[in-house]
Amino acid sequence: MFWVLCSGAPRRDLPERYGSWKTIYNRFNRWSKSGIINRIFNRLLSILDEKGLLDWPEICLDGSNIRASKDAAGAKKTSLYR
Repeated sequence: MFWVLCSGAPRRDLPERYGSWKTIYNRFNRWSKSGIINRIFNRLLSILDEKGLLDWPEICLDGSNIRASKDAAGAKKTSLYR
């Protein structure tokens, strides 16, 4: 899933060396729902922090992978009355 996030490519374009895109997707969803992804992420943050490799004041959240609403995307608003 990191490849998908970093490349911006659709899941279906995942290189064959990673296996079936559907298997990867299903596993990611299962791990995400069970909390495994959060535990991995938090452990990686802890390791980086222990090594002094994080600059906490510089860390920010990026919403580039979050789908915007239709209004935010500039879609035309429809009226109830025609």
